[in-house]
Amino acid sequence: MNKEDICFMSAYDMKDAIIRQELTSQEITEIIIERIEKINPIINAYCTPTLDIARELAKNADEAVKRGEKLGLLHGIPTSIKDLFLTKDIRTTFGSMIYEHNVPERDDVVVKRLKKAGIVLLGKTNTPEFGYAGVTHNFVFGKSRNPWNTDRIPGGSTGGGAAAVASGLGPLALGNDGGGSIRIPASCCGVFGHKTSFGRVPVYPRTELHAESYVHVGPIVRYVRDAALMLDAIKGPHDGDRYSLPEEKINYSDSVSEKPDKLKIGYSLDLGYAKVIDPDVEKNVINSAEKFEELGWTVEKATFKMRKPEVPFYTLYTADYAFDLKSKLNEWREKIDPELMKMVDAGSGYSAFDVMKAMSQRTKIYETFYKYFKNFDILITPTIAIPPFELGIMFPPKINGKNVSPTAWMPFSFPFNLTGHPAASIPCGWSSGGLPTGMQIVGNRFNDLLVLQVSQAFEELAPWQDKKPKFE
Repeated sequence: MNKEDICFMSAYDMKDAIIRQELTSQEITEIIIERIEKINPIINAYCTPTLDIARELAKNADEAVKRGEKLGLLHGIPTSIKDLFLTKDIRTTFGSMIYEHNVPERDDVVVKRLKKAGIVLLGKTNTPEFGYAGVTHNFVFGKSRNPWNTDRIPGGSTGGGAAAVASGLGPLALGNDGGGSIRIPASCCGVFGHKTSFGRVPVYPRTELHAESYVHVGPIVRYVRDAALMLDAIKGPHDGDRYSLPEEKINYSDSVSEKPDKLKIGYSLDLGYAKVIDPDVEKNVINSAEKFEELGWTVEKATFKMRKPEVPFYTLYTADYAFDLKSKLNEWREKIDPELMKMVDAGSGYSAFDVMKAMSQRTKIYETFYKYFKNFDILITPTIAIPPFELGIMFPPKINGKNVSPTAWMPFSFPFNLTGHPAASIPCGWSSGGLPTGMQIVGNRFNDLLVLQVSQAFEELAPWQDKKPKFE
């Protein structure tokens, strides 16, 4: 097995090789570190590499195997963590100059769980400031780039993590998603990202990001089975998070390959309100959805009536950022991303009535999907409306020659942050320009297992992992 093959191994196979010591964690880690040192300067996926820490953890992992110790679910597997999660004694900046030199004294609970599972921590991955955008750049670390075309965005806000996984710089990346921040970069970078059900993975402590009612935590990987394995390690309740869900007693990695006998799948290319979609994305999503008929599952077009869900989302989203950052503006306004400042200023202007109106509209959006899932098991949409666009802009001004709003390229993701449903993005083909496109798979409330099973079934019908980005 050559070095590139090792870098693109599944975490599932890595774990088996490490346990058998056919490959050691140190061997795997050193090969991936070599690749990080070569490729990260090109794509800027890792903002704070922890390569010496990784070497020490890999050594400890191999020694534990030799001693016959009980091993964690992710024992010895190189993993990255988004720079929005607290990591004890490792710089955590939130992509902001406010916290440029911040070194936490504690871990987020999900980081603790990953450590307990035995990961080898490769480092922190880049994010836009406080994760506010669907692109990945900030004043501390600069721009992250798409590994398939370095002049294109990798998506955001887990853009660094998705770019790392796509480039063979570690098989597992931890992300979070407040409006598409796992799914959008997964689509842009041609990897799999799973936004778990709201509360499936606890968030504690809550620091700097108040958006406590719609931020989901989940994995970005190259193999669906790896997402199931990672979810087994991080799921479950925590008393510090009042939204965390009770233990469901499901082993995702054991159950992910099971295929339901019958499923009714609906697909929508507009959710009743999206105005425009790239022809390549449309074609790829329809063709991909129809593949499920090979399994005997029913696939049909679904219709929705939904008016401008971006309005309540934007109200709540910007109000949260205004609440978080208002007290820091006297000192830091000039060093905060100007686009984020526009959101803060907008959110500062909303009244209590505006916020409550948005909450009421949010309830109506949930009811739309509640009614949908009475008749369907799964919903399919595009992940985003276009292939990844040019680096250096916040959104494309036109799609298919039509002038569009700032959210027109990403209308499919944020509704499911408002509702809390589990949703994943899976690669579903390529644009005429050779860029990845993504299909979103949405499940009913709390049904992460079915989302993973449908995703695994699609991976088997249309595998994508043989294609790898090339770097000169």
